[in-house]
Amino acid sequence: MMGSSKIEHKLPLQVLEELALDQKPTIVMSEGHDPRIISGAIAAHNAGICQIALLGNQIMIKAECKNLGLSLPTDINIIDPKKSNLLPEFEREYLHLRKKKGGSAEDARVKIKEPLYFAALMVRLGYAAGTVGGAVETTSNVVRAAIQIIGKSTDAHLISSCFLMYPTNNYPMVYSDCGLVIDPNEEELASIAEMAAQSCKDLLQTEPRIAMLSFSTKGSARHSMVSKVVTATKIVQSKNPHIKIDGELQFDAAISPQIASSKAEKSTIAGNANVMIFPNLDAGNIAYKISQRLGGAEAIGPILQGLAKPANDLSRGCSATDVTQMIAVTILQANRLQ
Repeated sequence: MMGSSKIEHKLPLQVLEELALDQKPTIVMSEGHDPRIISGAIAAHNAGICQIALLGNQIMIKAECKNLGLSLPTDINIIDPKKSNLLPEFEREYLHLRKKKGGSAEDARVKIKEPLYFAALMVRLGYAAGTVGGAVETTSNVVRAAIQIIGKSTDAHLISSCFLMYPTNNYPMVYSDCGLVIDPNEEELASIAEMAAQSCKDLLQTEPRIAMLSFSTKGSARHSMVSKVVTATKIVQSKNPHIKIDGELQFDAAISPQIASSKAEKSTIAGNANVMIFPNLDAGNIAYKISQRLGGAEAIGPILQGLAKPANDLSRGCSATDVTQMIAVTILQANRLQ
């Protein structure tokens, strides 16, 4: 419900701390030399939520810690991908994964020393529960390494992404897909909705109420783009009758009880949706940035959905605090898989 004062939000770190999990999983940071990664990872470690592995040159990382005025905890593991004793095992696994694509052993030896691929192999082979990168690397590079090495979950139709959104005067929400899938078809849009529902459960620890968004509400307009949303909604309903979902809904009908009462009176989702599924990447990307830049909402993401094990992307403009929150997100995702 909208209000005049700022609503207190539980960000992923606070959610994780309140869960008080017994396990402290290892999260591997592929860009261990970056000052924001170092600061954010140390903060996550000191919060007692995980073990940390930083990839990079030990001398450079320790020098950066000194420049930052930070004390590097002795149990944070620094791994140099170029010198690790894991390389023979990783080479075999990489060649096994890529055998249909071809490539020589020499190519494999080069590739596995790249931090994104080394980190993904650590996750795939159980040396880490998840990985976080993207403070330096592009989203496309982060996603490519995750897909090639970690791979898609068996129950996912595709890999997609979501953002956690924290509006100043409303409850937390999931926006999806705002960063990856450009123009999903009906089946893909349905899969995005299913994955976003799981993200809501994992990361917000609340029951998802999904709005399948459009420029139309309940037949107010007719167009093939509206039909896509309606069909995707029916696919989710038929496959997952327990999921609370409705569509097609305009954003105002999805979020405002007053507008919902006039536009979608019979809907149990309209007016209180907390998972917003956008019909394409144009809509999703524009919406989250407007929410963030004009509406003052805090945005955490892009968070990858549909992988067999967690790997997440950071914005290249991220802060150390963003890094800590994304580590918490990755742990919450990993917790469900244990």
